[in-house]
Amino acid sequence: MLDGIALFSDPELVTIVLNSLSFIQTEWAVTLYGYVIMENHCHLVVQSEKPSEHIRNFKSFTAKKMILSLEERDRTLILEKLKFHKKLHKHQSTHQVWQEGVHAKQIDSDEKMSSVLEYIHFNPVKAGYVDVPEHWRYSSARNYMGRDGLIPVRLFGE
Repeated sequence: MLDGIALFSDPELVTIVLNSLSFIQTEWAVTLYGYVIMENHCHLVVQSEKPSEHIRNFKSFTAKKMILSLEERDRTLILEKLKFHKKLHKHQSTHQVWQEGVHAKQIDSDEKMSSVLEYIHFNPVKAGYVDVPEHWRYSSARNYMGRDGLIPVRLFGE
């Protein structure tokens, strides 16, 4: 997210992201191993044949859907913030939702994967929102505890 704007304090916008994550798993053959959605950013652990392309398309689609949702609900203050942060070279849009680029990091070992999943799942704990990761609604931590999460993920190690 841009400049700490708390877009994901809006459950409707989170639903757009969750539905889109479900879509890319089934339609684009993207494997989602983990995620956490905080109020102003999210982390995804994915595997794909074309990760940069898939994430770029995911960000483009979700940005358009989120802007439309905000416009339909007349959320002008947030829309003005997103308009203010739009990059000058972005001529095809009037708002900037996501940070520029794909900030992918290669995970090249089981130890690194475990470390990354632990890091993302502990984001809400570190922020002081919950005491244990699986209490955060918008996270795959529940899936890893054997409980139903909001969307399915492929559990690492299975």
